[in-house]
Amino acid sequence: MLYVKTKLKIIVLNALVLGVFLGCGGDVTEAASRDTPVVRAVARARSAVVNIRTEQIVRRGSSSFGFKDPFFDQFFRELLPPANMTSQSLGSGVIIDPEGHILTNAHVIAKASRIYVALADGTEELQARLVGFDERLDLAVLQIEASGRWPYLPLGRSNDLMLGETVIAIGNPLGLGHSITTGVISSAARRIEIEEGFGANFIQSDALINPGNSGGPLININGELIGINTAIARQAQGIGFSIPIDTASRVLDELLRYGQIRPVYLGVLPGNVGDIFVARTGQRGVLVTDFLPFSPAREAGMKIADIIQQVAGTEVASIAELNAQLASFAPGNKIEIKVLRGQQQLSLNVPLAPLSDEYLLAYTRRVFGLVFAADREGLRVMSVEQRSAADRAAIEPGDLVMEIARRKVPDMNSLRGVMAALWGREPLSFLVVRNNRGYLLQLPPD
Repeated sequence: MLYVKTKLKIIVLNALVLGVFLGCGGDVTEAASRDTPVVRAVARARSAVVNIRTEQIVRRGSSSFGFKDPFFDQFFRELLPPANMTSQSLGSGVIIDPEGHILTNAHVIAKASRIYVALADGTEELQARLVGFDERLDLAVLQIEASGRWPYLPLGRSNDLMLGETVIAIGNPLGLGHSITTGVISSAARRIEIEEGFGANFIQSDALINPGNSGGPLININGELIGINTAIARQAQGIGFSIPIDTASRVLDELLRYGQIRPVYLGVLPGNVGDIFVARTGQRGVLVTDFLPFSPAREAGMKIADIIQQVAGTEVASIAELNAQLASFAPGNKIEIKVLRGQQQLSLNVPLAPLSDEYLLAYTRRVFGLVFAADREGLRVMSVEQRSAADRAAIEPGDLVMEIARRKVPDMNSLRGVMAALWGREPLSFLVVRNNRGYLLQLPPD
């Protein structure tokens, strides 16, 4: 009798298990196990992820028909279809407010003449306009031109990320709908050199980011926006990089208000810390050698010979790292800068000012010893500071400077742009022309 009861229990148990597989029982248990935090996070964010399609007008070179009379040549050319070709690129973006502002990568919309976005609900494409972008940070802001109240994912925070926590990368590539990958964070601030002398910090995870997913959101397990996905290391397998949302939020107002990120002004002349000091103390950073006029750093209490070691919690060991970190802030931001003064580390709160033309020209005069003025031939040296870098390189008043660091400088506006981009970087190459002869000089000279 006992054997029969036991056998009956086994039969009943097997029937229950079989019922789960056949959908005849256990529906509640199955639904609960499938409704994971990842599923809920994606459900919260997916409606704000858009596909971005751009059109670029590429003008073909017009060919001549060989008529001696230009009238006939032009006549036959006008009979041809318009000499334009349209190319397209595809990427992703995320709507960040109900007004339809979209955050994406700058490289997704580079050189676009028209921008279209497609929402996750499958409705027809909508035209969008470019509000602003920054190539260095690889960020761009668009806005849907049609009126409406759009689904959106508000900005979260990325300053509390934990190694190993689960993250989700969402894209809307190729108009095929959502692409969703998951992974864990390997680094909350992986520094990568984007161009010579300029690097930036990224979130590194193993959530795969394909080119079509560039510009889409990286979210945490709560469905909060913590980064903007970017494809910057195509050769990497199983590694994804995202722009921290804290970086984007710091400059978002600049992009919305000015269409670009204005350079900030710290007001210090940076220098390298000596190798002997590094070997003796193990301390690295950027040496404060002097201050420029109206220096925010000086007003905040910084002094000559201080060593800048951290900017907003990120260590800086070189001038390039200092400039890169400052580039992720906007004028008006107040940042915490930690300096080493003697044996004591101090924390200073420095309000950043916009980098004005006055500061740029003062920097050019102080560091390189050059005062310029533009004329018909280009950028002409008006005066050279005695015992300056330019004076030691034998540059004279009247010389023309055609290029700085291989960038053309035909006028004062281009000079200001180059100096803003290369702020603090030394030495720089100067292409100097005298009596129709060109000389490539390094300033300061070796």
